[in-house]
Amino acid sequence: MNSRTNRRLKWIRQLVPAIWLLLLAACTTPPRTTLPQYSALPATERPSPNFGARRPNFVILHHTADDAAEDSLRTLTNPKLEVSSHYLIARDGTLYYLVDELARAWHAGESYWGGTTDLNSASIGIELDNNGKEPFAEPMIESLLVLLDDLKRRYKIPAANFLGHGDVIPGRKVDPSRLFPWQRLAERGFGVWCNPPYAPATSRDDALLLAALGYDVTRMDATRAAFRRHYLANESTAPLTDNERALLQCLIARKRD
Repeated sequence: MNSRTNRRLKWIRQLVPAIWLLLLAACTTPPRTTLPQYSALPATERPSPNFGARRPNFVILHHTADDAAEDSLRTLTNPKLEVSSHYLIARDGTLYYLVDELARAWHAGESYWGGTTDLNSASIGIELDNNGKEPFAEPMIESLLVLLDDLKRRYKIPAANFLGHGDVIPGRKVDPSRLFPWQRLAERGFGVWCNPPYAPATSRDDALLLAALGYDVTRMDATRAAFRRHYLANESTAPLTDNERALLQCLIARKRD
């Protein structure tokens, strides 16, 4: 065996342990996952597998107040306007997906329902292509029902948590309009509804009843109008009648079912 061969064999013998160490490390060290960086503070990463995606628990419905879906799309995708929704449904039923369902879209603003504030952080926002003065197109409603069924099934959203923009911001927002078919949605499990006759109300305290359903009652006139818009297709701000209080009491019971 010549000297060149001897040197080659010696080099191989020296290299083999290093190769084995590298192979062993590859088998025993878990792959490193880099965490997204949000803070400028120095920190040592120790990624944990113990987490899950945030789950939306509400659906908030809006009407666009525009006359065409393209106008709304330009608004909802304009970075200068800082307004968005997860979905837009056009009059012809076309469904537009705009924001990741697990991300926080900017559609509800300063809002409140049943003790939950900042509905943007807990909801899916859906814009409906409607100017607020017209009936809601049938292809749009059919597409909406399919979408709501999908969202409810995947996220297990309670029936009582399908709401209107006007419900969560009484006074400042009035969408969707009084022409929206809430009863039809509720019959499919997207909202609560009661038909007369109702059992007599045991309370005459409007604020107590409206708050029990979920409304913000700091502006009672606006809240009464929001309640009536959703359940009675009118927007009167007058004190509730005994029959309306009975309706409210029925809705509260349905919400708790």
